[in-house]
This record gives sequence, structure tokens and C-alpha cells, in this order.
Amino acid sequence: MSSARPRIRRSAPAGRRSRIALTGPAALLAAALTACSGGSSGSAEVGGDGKAPDTSVSVNLTGKAAAPGEPVKVTLAQGKLKAVSVKADEGGALAGKISGDGRTWTSDRVAAPGTAYTVEATDADGGSDKAAFTTAEAEKVNKLSLAPGKNTTVGIAQPLSVVFDHPVKDKAAVEKALKVTTSNDTEGSWGWLQDYSGKDRVDWRPEEYWKPGTKVTLDAQLNGVDTGADGGWFVRDYTTTFTIGAAQVVKVDLDGHRLALHRDGKQVLDIPMSAGTPGGEKASWRGTAVLMSKEGTINMRSETVGLGDAYDKMVDYSMRLTWSGMYAHAAPWNAGVFGQANRSSGCVGMSDANASALYGQVRVGDPFEMTGTEAKGTVAEGNGYGAWNVSWADWQAKSALK
Repeated sequence: MSSARPRIRRSAPAGRRSRIALTGPAALLAAALTACSGGSSGSAEVGGDGKAPDTSVSVNLTGKAAAPGEPVKVTLAQGKLKAVSVKADEGGALAGKISGDGRTWTSDRVAAPGTAYTVEATDADGGSDKAAFTTAEAEKVNKLSLAPGKNTTVGIAQPLSVVFDHPVKDKAAVEKALKVTTSNDTEGSWGWLQDYSGKDRVDWRPEEYWKPGTKVTLDAQLNGVDTGADGGWFVRDYTTTFTIGAAQVVKVDLDGHRLALHRDGKQVLDIPMSAGTPGGEKASWRGTAVLMSKEGTINMRSETVGLGDAYDKMVDYSMRLTWSGMYAHAAPWNAGVFGQANRSSGCVGMSDANASALYGQVRVGDPFEMTGTEAKGTVAEGNGYGAWNVSWADWQAKSALK
């Protein structure tokens, strides 16, 4: 039987035959040949004269269960590659580069799990063909949560924070995929820590507080990254963008029993308050905490923070500072000691009017700088956003790429 009509044909100078085929154990070919035509196993003719091609290409991934997490490599046996495209059937493509000798193309990113890809290659003489492969599904998928929220405006102390659903063993591989850009080339560093929940977490912060107006973008190119044993694969990318607002700092003097809000270096509020009772677990934390959320009116119960049945109250103007339960809020029941003594169960309390004024002006991401001797210790980096209590050198040392 004669061969089928060739699918792709190209012109060549008289007296010269040069064809391209995707071949080898790592290529799946959509060949334009009938079942009765000749040809060696694993190769496809792009011509129609039935003769073996004198130029061939091999792809390192093959079949319907190819191993994910590897770059796609396309290698030309002879001649030079002109262009290669690797497209996912669900949309998107893998960018890549041709080597200096023109023989090999390698994708910049790895092949993702559970994805069908089509490979198209063209040589310098115009020959071309296609191949296809599908990667194996991920047995376990890792996911993450990002803070701050997308397109938000936050305070000058807000870090970029990523919490992972499952353990991250290969921290370096994950960190390499996290691309941070800023509108003013702010330098910073990732630091790995354990979140208060016990999960793996990585935060990105500058050496000093952000400059107001800075726009920050995270491009987490994680699709196809293996987080290691017990963690699983990422099967998508993530992005978030946020902007830094006004330069606001809340200064809390635990020993002086006062709180002051500073904006652009000027004091705009001065509030008498009462913090945690010193000498035990009811004492407040010192150090820098970052306003995590403004929660309004909430029910606070002492058993949730390990203090038995000491209190069960509805509390107004609640501003969360730590995961362990430290807030700034209205505490009218302590009015007799505002500005005089610390008598709360760990929070920073003030009058309804003052709490309302503070609540209306602070922003998530504003730092609360708490100083004084009447404290039970320093806010840990995983208890909310305590990274500012770690020196810059020590923070940089927490990077997996140091």
C-alpha cells in the first residue's frame, strides 16, 4: 500500500532533502502515515517519499502519565531549531529558550501535574511536526492562603504572608517560585516560620516599614512545584496585589498606661488606657504587633485563651493584634483605671469614645509598638505578624535561599 498524503510539506532547494520529525522514546507523534506504510518505530515521516528523515527531534516527556515537575526538553539531532511551542490544552504555554548551538529547547518552567501538552517544533529550514504528552495526576494537592487581600490598601507594617495547607519540605523550590515586585524597587526577604495554627508559613518583609504609596505584587508561579513528602503538588499559580497606605504607627506605653496614634510623624490621638494585669498570663505582650483585622463587636470568652471562666463579654471596636487573643478595644468596665493601672486580661482597653476614634482611623497593617516592663514577653513572629521583632540579619537567615 502507498503512504497517506503528507500532513506537512515544505519547500527545499533543488537537490536537497531536509525534513523534521519528532522521534525517540520520549515523543508521541501524530503521524500522517497509514498503518501499511513503512518507517521505524517511534518516528514519523514529514515528506511523503517514504524515506527516513535526515533531521529528527526528541522530547523528554512521553505518554499519558509522564512525570510532572520536570522542564520540557526538545532536542534536534541535526541542524538548528527555529521555534518551539509547548501549549497546555487548558490554555497557557510554557516559555523556553533555545540553546546557543540551536540543538536544544528547554522550558523555563516545569510541566504541571494532570496536564495535557502539545509540542510544536520548527527547524531553521522550515520543517515542522507535532507531539503530545500528558502528565500524571497529583496524588496530593497543596494549597495556600494569602494575606493581605487582593487590591487592598494596608498599613506600613503589613507583610506578605503565605500559609500552606500541607507541610512544605522543599522550601527552596517553593521560595524560588514566589516573585515579589514593588513600584519603587523595595528590597526585602522571605522568612520561613511556623504559623500559630501549626502550619508552615513564609512571610516577605522589607528591612524597615514600607514607604507609603508602594504597590506590591506577588506572582506565585507554583503550578508544577512539588512541596515534598506529605505536602503534595501545586496545581495552579497565585497572584495578589496591594498598596501601602499612610504612615501610621500606634505607640502603646504599657508602663505609662497611654496609647498614641502617630500619622506621618505627628501625633493625632493621645488616649488613656489600661493593658493586661502584670505578673502572669493576663499580662500584655510587648514588641511590635501588626493590626490583623478590625472586627467590630464580638463576643470575647476567656476559655478560648486559656483563662478559665474569667469573662464572657460582648466587646465593641475590637482590633485584633495577635492570634493568641490580644486586642485593642473598648472596655468601659475598666474606666476607673484608664491612664493609671493595667487591669485587663491582656488586651489594651479604653473608653467607648476613644476606642471609636482609634477604630475609625487605624488600618489593617498598622504597627502597634508596645513598650514597657509590665509584659509577659515579646510577640512571636508566628503569633499574628511579629516579624518586626526579629532583627533584619536574623530575618534574612530564615530564607531557604540564604
